[in-house]
Amino acid sequence: MSERLTAQMQFLQEVDRLKSIERSNVLLDHSRHENSGEHSWHAALFALVLSDDAPKGCDVNRSIQMLLVHDIVEIDAGDHPVDQGHDAQEIARKEAAAAKRIFGILPKDQCDQITALWCEFEAGTTPDAIYAKRIDHLQPILQVLMAPSFYPGHREIAAHTLRVGRAKRLAHDWPTANAFCEGLLSGAPANKNVLTQKLGFLAEADQLKSVTRASLLCDGSRYENSAEHSWHVMLWAMVLAEYAPQGCDVSRVITMLLLHDLVEIDAGDAPVFSDQAVAKQEAAELAAADRIFGLLPGDQGPAMRAIWDEFEAAQSPDALFGKALDRAAPPLQNIASGGGSWIEYEVTWSRFEARVAQKIRAGAPGIWDWLAPRARDMLKALPHNRP
Repeated sequence: MSERLTAQMQFLQEVDRLKSIERSNVLLDHSRHENSGEHSWHAALFALVLSDDAPKGCDVNRSIQMLLVHDIVEIDAGDHPVDQGHDAQEIARKEAAAAKRIFGILPKDQCDQITALWCEFEAGTTPDAIYAKRIDHLQPILQVLMAPSFYPGHREIAAHTLRVGRAKRLAHDWPTANAFCEGLLSGAPANKNVLTQKLGFLAEADQLKSVTRASLLCDGSRYENSAEHSWHVMLWAMVLAEYAPQGCDVSRVITMLLLHDLVEIDAGDAPVFSDQAVAKQEAAELAAADRIFGLLPGDQGPAMRAIWDEFEAAQSPDALFGKALDRAAPPLQNIASGGGSWIEYEVTWSRFEARVAQKIRAGAPGIWDWLAPRARDMLKALPHNRP
């Protein structure tokens, strides 16, 4: 198992690089360009929230998994803005080579499975892939049009993409979404309905990309944000499903991890090694959950809030596994970056065990067994822990 898990962890470390692939889209507040990791998270959230509009026969859980992996090839092949001319055959060649290299880090059975999933998305012919493609085309357009003001040149790009570019089929395949976009382009006030409420929630969720966490990227270049972390830990669940406890539904775990940090939009991140008041943070997160999930229409908000509550309670097999992965991902990043935020917080092995070990052991003991000796060796080597 150790050799197999090592390969899986090497893959999860490698895909951390997607957080550094810059896209042409900017955040709704225009503060910076979006990266491909946080875009993948936001697209997955779009797919979940708008699932009532998925095509007949679509398994939305598979569409979400496609969106988790669809841009990983950009680590090698780069992003290709829709407003620039490209050689489609050359892009396809580069992306196929990237898929072979990156997915090839995984054990062969998983390499074959994820490659097939990525190829299915690229082909765009199954109901699952059709829905994932629609979401991938719609999300960047709405990120332009739902901003308080238009970023220079982006309104024209969004209009071209919607009307004659890759999203032109939305007029036929998803007329309500297309009409909403056309309304935003014309400046007409949107009628309040179920779709506009859902899209308002998704626009609010864009703020998660601006919540800074205490963990560095694997290359140590910067601190990560909560949106790209959510994407990464969802991928952890997908790749490490075989280490889940008995009775665990990994598709539900992925949904939990998709939603688990939304409350940080209001409450902020609570670093695991910080000594801030736990009760105060819990109260802030509960209030945030009330407000943020309350933006959704009908019973969708309470249903997603129930998933978040289950994750927080950490009692069910799904929640235990989700919590374990949420705790396990940052140590891998700290190890990869030569100590990362462990240096800042002067973390010792005993403190690491006290604050991290229990949750990982409870939901994924096999992952803890792999991680513990590596974390111990790194922590002992850090300057503040040397004799």
